[in-house]
Amino acid sequence: MKHRTAVLAQGDLATLRDMLAMFGEAFEDVPTYTQAQPDDAYLRGLLADASFIAVAAMVGERVVGGLAAYVLRKFEQARSEIYIYDLAVDDAHRRQGIATALIEALKQVARERGAYVIFVQADHGDDPAIALYTKLGMREDVLHFDIDP
Repeated sequence: MKHRTAVLAQGDLATLRDMLAMFGEAFEDVPTYTQAQPDDAYLRGLLADASFIAVAAMVGERVVGGLAAYVLRKFEQARSEIYIYDLAVDDAHRRQGIATALIEALKQVARERGAYVIFVQADHGDDPAIALYTKLGMREDVLHFDIDP
């Protein structure tokens, strides 16, 4: 069945919640994505915030893929970049171009907003993600550190 992508807007709460559940399954981390979801007001505010972008891939009314990204305003020049924070496709719908379609939808948003680059990270050993991102962009090998606040 053919999929479609949609950039989520303030009223798309049910789709965003379905996308969170799909992320939990795809990342094998259901508790993180489903047990403490924010309330509707928080999610509406997030979807209305120009610094957050959510794109869902749907087959019928079912979310089969999703992308969550953040717009980062730069200080060294008057420009912004977009960071893909999460991207996943349901197991049963992989290898059908859905991840690429999600990124293409994000590229359109990036052009509309005047962003100069989209960036994403992939973990060593996540060969499907590395192959996808290598196909779509230029690879840089960097180290990533999480610092506890």
